[in-house]
Amino acid sequence: MSADMSNTAGAKLRPEDVTALRRSVRGPVLLPESEGYEAECATYNLTCALRPTVVVGAAGEADVREAVRFATAHGLPVAVKSAAHQMVSAAEGGLLITTRRMAGISVDPRNRTVRAEAGVRWSEVLPRTAEFGLAPAAGSAPEVGVVGYTLGGGQSPLLGRTHGYAADQVRRLTVVTADGELRQVTPQSEPELFWALLGGKGNFGVVTEIEFEVFPVPRFHGGGIYFAGEHLARVLDAWRGWLPTVGEDMTSSIGIQRLPDIPVLPEPLRGAFVVHLRIGYLGSAAEGEALLAPLRACAPALLDLVEDRPFAAIGEIHRDPVDPIPYVDRSLCLEDFSEETAQALVKLTGAESGCTLANVEIRALGGAFDREPEFPNSVASRGLPFAVFGFALGAPDRAEELRAELARVMDGLAPWAAERNMVNFLSPDEATGAAGVRAVYGAERYDRLAAAKKRYDPANVFRFNHNIPPA
Repeated sequence: MSADMSNTAGAKLRPEDVTALRRSVRGPVLLPESEGYEAECATYNLTCALRPTVVVGAAGEADVREAVRFATAHGLPVAVKSAAHQMVSAAEGGLLITTRRMAGISVDPRNRTVRAEAGVRWSEVLPRTAEFGLAPAAGSAPEVGVVGYTLGGGQSPLLGRTHGYAADQVRRLTVVTADGELRQVTPQSEPELFWALLGGKGNFGVVTEIEFEVFPVPRFHGGGIYFAGEHLARVLDAWRGWLPTVGEDMTSSIGIQRLPDIPVLPEPLRGAFVVHLRIGYLGSAAEGEALLAPLRACAPALLDLVEDRPFAAIGEIHRDPVDPIPYVDRSLCLEDFSEETAQALVKLTGAESGCTLANVEIRALGGAFDREPEFPNSVASRGLPFAVFGFALGAPDRAEELRAELARVMDGLAPWAAERNMVNFLSPDEATGAAGVRAVYGAERYDRLAAAKKRYDPANVFRFNHNIPPA
């Protein structure tokens, strides 16, 4: 180890500083030359490498407090890594706190609440809540971390249209703020920080534990129906006409996918261009089958995987990739999904488009996603009816080529796009400056967040994110 370890923030760490940090925490403290540094910094998106000056693998909230205090004392900005929906930069010149060792979960079936520590993933919560016939507002990918997902809103493909965003279900957060203090944050104790944390992502501190409400939902009727890509126009037309006929207990989306030729996929899907209709219905199987009849009739299915399932099988709706992959992505929300919008989407992504994106999906929102929760929060996408997310697979040396194709498709939908967006879907390439972040949140919400930032993080310690500088 060299005598000085410089970083882009301008601070310098001496060997004795790092030794003191190691003595003050239970978890590992790693430098770029340390064994285990690469594994601790590993990300799901292989194109987004993390290169912090120092990493603290927090073993508990006391470690988080020590890490934040150390960082502020030495002029280091702080980044947090759990499992997705949190990091948007390489964290160069900063201190990275990883939370995977903080894995505590407790379920209170009487009060229908769950407490989860910072490193917990939905895949770990689902079997625990299933023991009591309860269900959380988990997302489409169970391997995503609970905290990062919830701080950005959290859009469930099963419970969202009936109960709202995952953020709407939160009752308490334990958070370490930039001053190194541990705070118990509820709507009653600190309403402004509670409001800012839930929607403001990682701008306001390190959440070490979260408590949220769960619901008595033991099963659902759903999964996916795959159609050949040549039927895209017919499927979109049928789906558009069908959406106004179903209630809030039905959630759906469509993925336009060019799938890889890999053994994990069933034969009809390997290397295929497909339209993936995703269904999550909370009513009975018989009612679900009747509701789906018009969609099934719109085109012949390659594969129909819709069936009755336990709630813990929520990941079978989208069937998102589990293993780390290299990709670039972009997103937007739509004000409307008209016939003209659907025609543009076919032109941009259909069989004759030349599109090479692995997936372009459109998710129908509405219902409780539009309603203000009992305890208000700063979720930016409330009231927007559709979300679009696209990603392209490829090695980092193809990133510019892939970004260009993403831009072609997403910019082609610009006539129907809203200024505001779903914060969890923002890629590192989006909302890169203060004006962009302001547009995503809307002016009134952004100004309130900036005021909260000034109160709780005036030095902008937590800035490795879609940053909201203190006003």
